[in-house]
Amino acid sequence: MKNLYPLTAMIVLSLLFSNCKSEEKTGDINTVVKSYFNDKNALNPLEATLNGQSEFNDQLVFEMTDFHRKKQAVFYDKYEKELATIDTAALSDEEKNSFDIIAWEVSIGKDLLKQNANLTPIQQFWGTHLTMGQFASAESAQPFKNEKDYQNFLKRMDTYSVWIDSAIVYMKKGIQEKVVLPKALAEKIIPQFQDVITPKAEDNLFYSSCKKFPADFTEEQKSNLSKQYAELINTKLTPQFQKLIDFMKTEYVPACRTTSGIGSLKGGDDLYKVYVKQWTTTDKTPEEIHELGLKEVARLKAEMEKVKAQVGFKGTIIEFFEHVRNKKELKPFKDPKEVIANFEKINEVIKPNVDKFFSLQPKTPFQIKRTEAFREKTASAEYVQGLADGSRPGTFYVPIPDVANYNYYGDEDLFLHEAIPGHHFQISLQQENQELPDFRKFNWFGAYGEGWALYTESLGKDLGLYKDPYQYFGMLGNEMHRAIRLVVDTGIHAKGWTREQAIKYSLDNEAESEASIIAEIERYMAIPGQALSYKIGQLKILELRQKAQDKMGSKFDIKVFHQKVLESGVMPLALLEKKINRWITSGK
Repeated sequence: MKNLYPLTAMIVLSLLFSNCKSEEKTGDINTVVKSYFNDKNALNPLEATLNGQSEFNDQLVFEMTDFHRKKQAVFYDKYEKELATIDTAALSDEEKNSFDIIAWEVSIGKDLLKQNANLTPIQQFWGTHLTMGQFASAESAQPFKNEKDYQNFLKRMDTYSVWIDSAIVYMKKGIQEKVVLPKALAEKIIPQFQDVITPKAEDNLFYSSCKKFPADFTEEQKSNLSKQYAELINTKLTPQFQKLIDFMKTEYVPACRTTSGIGSLKGGDDLYKVYVKQWTTTDKTPEEIHELGLKEVARLKAEMEKVKAQVGFKGTIIEFFEHVRNKKELKPFKDPKEVIANFEKINEVIKPNVDKFFSLQPKTPFQIKRTEAFREKTASAEYVQGLADGSRPGTFYVPIPDVANYNYYGDEDLFLHEAIPGHHFQISLQQENQELPDFRKFNWFGAYGEGWALYTESLGKDLGLYKDPYQYFGMLGNEMHRAIRLVVDTGIHAKGWTREQAIKYSLDNEAESEASIIAEIERYMAIPGQALSYKIGQLKILELRQKAQDKMGSKFDIKVFHQKVLESGVMPLALLEKKINRWITSGK
């Protein structure tokens, strides 16, 4: 997330609109992108809160319902018509990008509405119920700075209690139409709701904000809000959580399927193809992606064999995986501060070399922090974006739950991906670009965003890293993990693979533990297609770089290539390809 692929729907729409008579083109692109952002936020209020759009903080939509899907259809029809009024010939390059991104989102949105994914509104990996729990912790995007903030979330919690009824209604429809989750996934939802039922409201996750009142709140404010939160938890949320648990245990789980992929469901093949298109932003077929994955796994395994020989290990590659996992020298730290210091050292190593490859660099400050204790045991390393005004730095969070067993063999690669020049560069530059409308500053396409971060891992040697063969093996291992995803995701959903087949394939080809591989496979079962985005995006960026080098010869400048990839923010890969092709043509 490498072949040229057919023109995608966005470009087809663009061409259709361009062929209309110019005198009919009276629309204003700036007006359209502003209203598009507002209407999109209204349809996705939880996402709006995540993006800091506070006017939607009290709202929650019932996304699975026919009523909401009709609102989505009206939204897509509206903007298809709005785009038809725009004279694309008069647009700047960035305005044309905005036009094409909206056209792509409208097209894929309409495709998704033809599918029956709303009959499985809850799964264990992400979704409304998990986002609401994160917001309730008062440690996430939902603000709790004043009384209005507290009332906003109280209203959102109230609506959430009704949301659960709608989820049950559509899951019952799913049972009737035999569109249900795999049993292994459904069983994992039950403890997620059991964990948010407590004997006392004061111990409930949804009461968390009442233990963190702002210092300027009066005792009366604290007392009133505490009572309101406790009453809503006791009279509405807890009974609804129990109702859902009972439904899951008695009706839903017994009706769940034993198959692993959505290809076994009515309409499942078509649904998976839409998901593949949505997540990869390409027209590649599941079969093409599967074959590509097999080739990448074979290529990377051959590279791993070279590292095994380089360090003098005599066993099999599977035995080498175990050797790397347990090698004492790769677990040298005694204090979590030493782990953070090692990442700081990596940053210092690459700093003088980054300027050789990146003329466009973000102004947003950057920091490395240990993951907070309350979530450290289950967290992965991650990047959390800063604010463009510099008031909050971009943060690379590192979980260190057991420093004695912290294996650092992949840390150089991890830093490049999550921090610099991976997510910190890409996301910060997108937020800082004043030429981009708001909907693009806050937009996300995994094939581009995760593809970029995975691409930057290949820059390690140029940036002064991977001198230790075990660190290079760490890079190969992370890339192998993404290549395996191409094979197992398509295997599960398009080729009828079982959960167990996918687990075994992963165990045979990477150094991850069995527990983490099981969790990964069940993630792919829950969100079909998402795991394809990383490698597809990376391969496209690598392909475009090679094409530019071949076509431009001595005129090729890696700094300008990186600028061209990054400067416009995330976009579907076909648009990125058009952009790079224009640059190649103009610079030859």
